[in-house]
Amino acid sequence: MAHRTQPGGTPGEAAGGADPHHDRFSALPERIRPEDMVECRPATLPDPARDTYNPDEWLIRYCG
Repeated sequence: MAHRTQPGGTPGEAAGGADPHHDRFSALPERIRPEDMVECRPATLPDPARDTYNPDEWLIRYCG
């Protein structure tokens, strides 16, 4: 299959003379810092009643 071009232009050139792909892809997007890609927050709110230590809990669970 032969590739046909219009006379007086390259295959990538539009009729207006400007390459639309060059306008779109000529520059890279703005760089995003890794610090801006990460959000640090706790998955759940801390529950003070859950984190209390009871040394006799095993007695309540297994002997009660």
